[in-house]
Order: sequence, then structure tokens, then C-alpha cells
Amino acid sequence: MNRIRIGIVGAGNVAARHAAVLSSFPDAEIAGIADTVLDKARVLAGEYGVPAYSGHEALLAEGSLDAVYVCVPPFAHGAPELDALSLGLPLFVEKPLALDAATAEKIAAEAARRGVPTAVGHHWRYLDVLDRARALLDGRPVRLALAHWLDKIPPVGWWPHRAMSGGQVLEQAIHVLDLARTLVGEVGEVHAVPSAATDGQEGDIDRATAAVLRFRNGAAGLLATSCLLGWKHRAGLEVQADGLALDLGEEELVMHTSEGRRVERDPGNARTRVDRAFVDAVRGTGDDIRAPYDEALRTHRLACALTTSAGLGRPVALEDGDG
Repeated sequence: MNRIRIGIVGAGNVAARHAAVLSSFPDAEIAGIADTVLDKARVLAGEYGVPAYSGHEALLAEGSLDAVYVCVPPFAHGAPELDALSLGLPLFVEKPLALDAATAEKIAAEAARRGVPTAVGHHWRYLDVLDRARALLDGRPVRLALAHWLDKIPPVGWWPHRAMSGGQVLEQAIHVLDLARTLVGEVGEVHAVPSAATDGQEGDIDRATAAVLRFRNGAAGLLATSCLLGWKHRAGLEVQADGLALDLGEEELVMHTSEGRRVERDPGNARTRVDRAFVDAVRGTGDDIRAPYDEALRTHRLACALTTSAGLGRPVALEDGDG
């Protein structure tokens, strides 16, 4: 079996997770790992016996790649994707797509022009419990959506700084925003209210945000985020339809009806399935990419609208075709 050769840009925790999965596939191999901190690239590359590079340019110049994974912080998106696309390489991009909307729009336009397979790491779309939730909601439109991401500040130096991470809504809660779009529909207007006090902590991101979302189909939505805790307290989406309430997270689906409460656990293979779908698409043997770049761009626009609303202190409307 011919194996596709994949280059990975970034050597942090997310890149390491993808490397572990990809290395388990018999039809894929890691060709090299690049990071602006060469020592980090060397450590991860050493685990797989592949070359380490000090930047994506050197990795791409290696010349025998079949696809590229871009697993970098929000502020570092842009050049790696555009340079890979200039070579006609299929592209897997970890969320969020960029620090802003303009960079992501430019990448999306180039990906569409090149016509290569793309995928974004919204692995929640591969949850078995999401398929179960969709089946339960068939014929019962969602009328209320309650999204939440209540967590801690991750232990990476760039995360608390708005100019590097974009803030919690963009960097973390984008997962539940994507879930809301998937289960409820597109959003027409948002109004976000931040709690801007940092209480002497490092950085300038909002420590908590509350937002109202008006869906185009008439559903109402709320988003609550915080990074005030020392642990991941809760992350997921609750939706309510006639006679049914569903609470969906990465690990389980909780179903509430007049007959009581039931819990269904997810088997936990979504993070493998998202990589498997991309590899199959690159090989031309499968068609299960559930969040190609242009689709993930809609979620990115929604997250950017919420960030803009929080900064302006007023509602922000999304144009038709946006998230």
C-alpha cells in the first residue's frame, strides 16, 4: 500500500495528537515537522524518526509531501496555508482558522481556486452522539440553544493575549458554536457582553462573556464562556425542542423527555475519525470530510462577529451566507 506523506506545521499539543493518530494509519506517514521553535520540532519529530524544520518554508521545500497539517496558534495562520496551497497540497487546518476573518477569507478563496481537499479540526462533527441527537431532533426544530464553555486558561504563554489568541470565544468556544450551527442552523445576529476585568491576571482577554444569538430560523440562543476556573468545568450545547431537551458534550449525550432522563456515552473515536476522513479524501478513497475549509469559515465568521460585538458593545448582524 502506497502511503501518503504528510508534513505537520506546529509542534504543540494539538500537533502531537494528530501525529499520534496519523502514525497509526498504515496508509499514511509523517514526513517532517516544522515549528518556529526548533527544539520543539525536534522533540516531536524525534518520536517518529523524521526531520525537524525551523519553519514551514523548509518543510515545504522538502518536496515530496502529499498533504500538510497546520496546527499553529491563531496569530500564526496565513502564510503556512497559502504557501502549501501554492504548491497544490491538500490542507488540514486546526481551529480557529485565523486571528481574524480577513486572513481566513483569503485562505478560503485560494483553496477554492486550487480545488484541493481541505479539512478543519472540528472533530465534534464526528461524534456518534451528534448523529444520535440529529435523529432525535428529526421533525422537531430546535427553539432554544444554550452553549457554554466554562474552563481554565490553558498553560501556554500566548493564550491570555488578545493579539495572539483572539480570546476564548474564538479559541475555545468555537467548538460549541460549530455544534450550534450543525444542530440548530445559521445565526443572523449576535450581541456579546464581556466581563473585561482581569483581576490582576496576565493578559488582556475577556475572562467571561455572555451573548445572545438570533438564529435565522427563529430559534433563540445563549452563549456563556469563562476562563476563570482551574479546571474544565463544562463545555457543550443544550438544545430544547417540543417535548425534548438534549445536552450534548464531547463525551456524552443526555436526553430528557417526559419519561425521564437517559445518558448515551460516545465511544471516543471522533479525533481519529476526523484524521481518517482527511487521509481517505487525499487518497481518493473516501468522501466524509464534514468540515471542509469553506464550511468551517462560516463558524469562524460567527466567532469573529461575537468578538466584534463584545468589543463594540452592540449587536452585530451577519450577512446572508455567513454563520
